[in-house]
Amino acid sequence: MGNGFDLLNLILLIAAVVVFWRLRSVLGQRTGHERRPYDPYSASNGRGPQEEADGKADSDGKVIPMPGRAVPPAQEGPLSGRLQHVEPGAQQGLTEIALTDRMFDPEAFLEGARAAYEMIVTGYAEGDRETLRPLLSDGVYASFEGAISAREEKKLKVEFALIGLKSADIKTAKLADTKARIGVKFVSEQSSVTKNEDGIVVEGDPVTVHTVTDIWTFERDTRSRDPNWQVVATEAGA
Repeated sequence: MGNGFDLLNLILLIAAVVVFWRLRSVLGQRTGHERRPYDPYSASNGRGPQEEADGKADSDGKVIPMPGRAVPPAQEGPLSGRLQHVEPGAQQGLTEIALTDRMFDPEAFLEGARAAYEMIVTGYAEGDRETLRPLLSDGVYASFEGAISAREEKKLKVEFALIGLKSADIKTAKLADTKARIGVKFVSEQSSVTKNEDGIVVEGDPVTVHTVTDIWTFERDTRSRDPNWQVVATEAGA
């Protein structure tokens, strides 16, 4: 049995030497100059884990964005990425409005302005005072209501169709104290005909489609809890 036991020990010793040699060839030897394991919470070089992911730091510690990475959002303005359908002259005013009213978004405003335009032009043609009243300022409503009353006295009826709203762009924007004013240029296609009480056409053409340009000014007090805007001025555009 002694010889069998010595032979088994010899085999185990050879196996251990082979395993040790293979581990040494794979892992290598430590020389004292190896790179330390990455520590995501280390403050070395003034960089944190996010800077390691986004880019490199120059000698002044500034982040240099790697190709394809966005500039850090801290450099962006309050309306960055949201200034669509806005003429250049209105951008400063919109920024001032957004700084006063953090809930303001130009695209959401334009969506509401488009809906208001359709309701107002249709309501005016139909003489729908109830629809017009909350959408218009006192002065503009008085003008619209006066035209509707004059039409009713003459027993005239308007047949109107808004074929489509081709565009709506913010043309002007201004913040005066707490009052925000935004001018919107609407370009639409419409057909309209006016008939007397006998059904005879006295104005317009029911089959002709006209391109109409309007510039309407909307106003809202940024201190108000009411999110709705009112039309305070209207004019025909070129």
